Amino acid sequence: MRGLGALATGLIAVLLLRSTALASLAARGVVVDVLAFATVAWALRRGAGWGATFGFALGLFADLDTAHWLGRHALILSLLGYVVGRLSGTLVQESPRTQFVLLVVATAAHLTWAAAFELGGFHAWSVMATRVAIGSVTTALLGAVVLSIIRRLGGRTILGHAELHSGKTI
Repeated sequence: MRGLGALATGLIAVLLLRSTALASLAARGVVVDVLAFATVAWALRRGAGWGATFGFALGLFADLDTAHWLGRHALILSLLGYVVGRLSGTLVQESPRTQFVLLVVATAAHLTWAAAFELGGFHAWSVMATRVAIGSVTTALLGAVVLSIIRRLGGRTILGHAELHSGKTI
């Protein structure tokens, strides 16, 4: 029951952040993909099953919030949550470099998937590629910094679901 409460709280916080504070940045051209960040962080913390569940629920509610086709964000976020959750057992989760790379790849995948629905033709690919690149790097930098600050303020790991230690494989 505690996991469901955390899931609901996380969903509400991310959707409110996306709809309020980050919407003004997106209007100025700075894209911070809080959906991909939250899915990656949740999957690193909880594993593949919870990562896929959180990504799906977050994507579904994001689709309802913005009146997109239902499932547009849900599919890619659930896949990202599953993949990152599977990788979390074998990666050095607390490494800012690992978090940065995961966030770049996940954000690029999510923004590219979303851009595929927005494009009106091939003439817009260069603009969308620039938007994806800037959004991926921005989200990854901010995400790695936020995770580092949380880790330092908390004094302990926040991404500790995996039973394997760094360097060990399955």
